[in-house]
Amino acid sequence: MWVSTKAQYGLRALVEIGRHGGQPVPLKDVSERQGISQHYLEQIASNLRRAGFIRSTRGAHGGYRLSRPAAEINAYDVVTAMEGSIAPVSCVEDDHTCNSQNVCGTQGLWQRVDTALRDVLGGTTLADLIVESETQQHARLVQIEPAFTRL
Repeated sequence: MWVSTKAQYGLRALVEIGRHGGQPVPLKDVSERQGISQHYLEQIASNLRRAGFIRSTRGAHGGYRLSRPAAEINAYDVVTAMEGSIAPVSCVEDDHTCNSQNVCGTQGLWQRVDTALRDVLGGTTLADLIVESETQQHARLVQIEPAFTRL
């Protein structure tokens, strides 16, 4: 399974929007903070809105906000909304039957990979990613701060 930039950027955009505590965030701000092309981000935001993860607010102080609490959005739902299937190979698809099942020695491996991927993504909420993001940002600020005190 290869996660496209669409899914990666979709999660990054949701984290950035979620970090603002329910306040509308303009896509321009998300684009600048995350280093994502605003044009591409508009396409991603459209997909995220259709999937029910965000909603838009119009006006001078408009932008996007999460449509439900970050703790109720998991990475699996976002990635599959952006990608479709996340199965590492087609034979482990929920509705797919493998023609080589009796002779293939790798099907069990791919099923374990699929299960692990679903467990990790499904067990990671947007709230978890927001906390992780804020922790990383705080760590970077702490590293930068001593450099300024030496000046």
